Amino acid sequence: MTTDIADGLRGLGMCASREAILALLAHATKGRMSPAQVVEQIVLLERRERDARNLASRTKKAALGAMKALDRFDWSFPRVIDRPGYEQLLTLDFAARGHNVLFRGGSGVGKSTLAQNLGQCALENGKSVRFSSVNEALADLLKQESLPAVERRLKRYTSPDILILDELGYLQGDARSGDLLYTIISRRHERASTIITTNLAYKQWGTIFPGAACVVALVDRFAQHCRVFDIDGDSWRDPHNRHPEPDAPPAQKPKKRRTA
Repeated sequence: MTTDIADGLRGLGMCASREAILALLAHATKGRMSPAQVVEQIVLLERRERDARNLASRTKKAALGAMKALDRFDWSFPRVIDRPGYEQLLTLDFAARGHNVLFRGGSGVGKSTLAQNLGQCALENGKSVRFSSVNEALADLLKQESLPAVERRLKRYTSPDILILDELGYLQGDARSGDLLYTIISRRHERASTIITTNLAYKQWGTIFPGAACVVALVDRFAQHCRVFDIDGDSWRDPHNRHPEPDAPPAQKPKKRRTA
């Protein structure tokens, strides 16, 4: 009987596995649940399964890549970092308002890690996210062979609730690249949040896209509603700058056995 019910529910489009449904029905029978309680548990099971699948799908599209978990981030390593300010960002209040975030600092201070973890937090709270380096995103758009193709591909970067553009300024672009970045930022302006990581001050952004007339307007739109998160510190990638690991206790020498 329970197998028929499980197969029937699956046939109606229920996402939960047959095994999960059978386990729920067995638990309901053993616990003598009322029909209303059984239905409630089935609804909860299906909701959890659909939420898990939705998160998996959004996580794949986000392309956050490998990252260090936030609980492993060493907040004491940078000389200057606003931990309370970052924890405020994790409430996603900025995303609800369509505001932007700028992580600014030298190479290796944790900008990308903090941006990725902010993206992960957004995914877990039902947001759509897209992560890409600035250069990969612009190269993706530049290789499109027609204007309609560019317009279709732009949606990859304009539609997510949160767009994370990593490493602005690490490689130089051209005027066309600057125009495309301006298009992304302007279409998201006051509608969806953009997070950028960079090692450059706003006044230096023009050096990235020589000849692009839109850089001033790009900065103006991005900075209008933006939380700037400055980090000052040495690169954690330099082994000379890392905090030493705690000393291991000295190995004890085995005691010599006494001979009779």
